[in-house]
Amino acid sequence: MNRFCQVVGRLMCLMALPLCHAHAATVGDALETPAMQAPQAKSAVLLDLARAGARLVAVGERGIVLLSDDNGVSWRQAAVPVSVSLTAVQFVDAQTGWAVGHAGVVLASRDGGEHWVVQLDGLRAAQLELAAARQQLPLANDQDAAAARVQTAERLVGDGADKPFLAVQFVDARHGLIVGAYGLAFRTDDGGSTWQSIAGQIDNPTGAHLSAITQQGQHWFLAGEQGYLARSDDAGQSFTQLESPYMGSFFTVQMRDDGVLLVAGLKGNAFASRDLGQSFQPAPVSMPVSFSDAIRTDDGQLLLVNQSGALFRTNSQPGATLVPYGKPLGKPVSSVIQAADGSLTLAGFTGLTRLSPSNANASE
Repeated sequence: MNRFCQVVGRLMCLMALPLCHAHAATVGDALETPAMQAPQAKSAVLLDLARAGARLVAVGERGIVLLSDDNGVSWRQAAVPVSVSLTAVQFVDAQTGWAVGHAGVVLASRDGGEHWVVQLDGLRAAQLELAAARQQLPLANDQDAAAARVQTAERLVGDGADKPFLAVQFVDARHGLIVGAYGLAFRTDDGGSTWQSIAGQIDNPTGAHLSAITQQGQHWFLAGEQGYLARSDDAGQSFTQLESPYMGSFFTVQMRDDGVLLVAGLKGNAFASRDLGQSFQPAPVSMPVSFSDAIRTDDGQLLLVNQSGALFRTNSQPGATLVPYGKPLGKPVSSVIQAADGSLTLAGFTGLTRLSPSNANASE
C-alpha cells in the first residue's frame, strides 16, 4: 500500500513504497488513539478550513481540530477520537459536519465540531469497495476491467487501513460524497450511517487519485491527478470523464454563482469553463506556484490561494479572470475560508493566519 509522505497544499503526494508491518501498526494505533491536546495547536500543520454557521473549524495533522467563535481571532482545540491527519472538513449548518483524512477516516460531528465520532475507516472502506467490485463483476460488459477492479480491491483489503481521503462534499445533513487516493469514492444517503462505494460508477480507468469536489444543483465535478476531471449530471450518482485542458494535477475545483467552473493546480495553472466542463479557457496568473484551494466568497466570486500564500480573485467579468488580492504571505498555505465578518483565515504549514476584512493585511 502506498503512503503519504509529503504535504503539498491540501493534497499530500503519494509515494509508491510498500508499507512495512511497523507502519501498518502505527496507522492502526492512530485510529485507536485520541488526538492529544497541544498547547501550540494553532501553529501546527493545518490542512483545511470550514464554516459551521458563524464558527470557523480548522483540521490538520495528528487529528487536530480547532474551533473559533470570534472570526478567527482566537482558537481552542476540540476532542477528536483519532490521531491521524485530517485533510478536509465541511459543515452543512452550524451543527452538522464531517472531516476526512488518512487511514480512510470519516468523522462526523453533530455539535458544531465540539465532539466527533468515527463513521468509516480505511479497512472498512476497502471491504466495501471489494464487495461492490465483486457484485459488479458478473454484470460488467468489460470483464477484464471488472476483474482488475476486484484484484485492486483485494490488495487494498490486504494492505490494511491506510486509505487516504482527500475531499468531502455534502449537500444536506444526509447526502454526501467522499473521494481520495486510488480513485476511491463513497456516497451516503443517511448522513454517514452507511456508505456505498461508487468507484464503479466513475469513469476513471487508471484509478487516478481524486483530490477535489464541487457541485451546483444536479451537476457535480471531480478533479485529481494528471489532469483528471469528471462531471456528474445525476447529483453524484455517476461521473463521466471530461477532456482535460492540462495534464498536470489539479488540487481544487470550484463554481462561481453564475455557473463558471474553475479548476486549478500545479505551477499556477488554472482554467475556466462556461459550459459545464465541455470546454476550458486558460485563466493565467503571473506566479507559477501551485494552487492549493479555492472558495466561493459571500459575493459569489471565487478566491484562490497558492502555496506561497498569494491570493487571486475573480471579478464580475463574464469569464474567470484572476487578479491578485492583497499581498502574498510568503509561506505555504493549504486552505482559505471567509468568516462571518468578511475576514479571511488561511491555514498551512505554520498554522493559522487571519487577514482583516477591509484591506487583506495579515495579522497573526
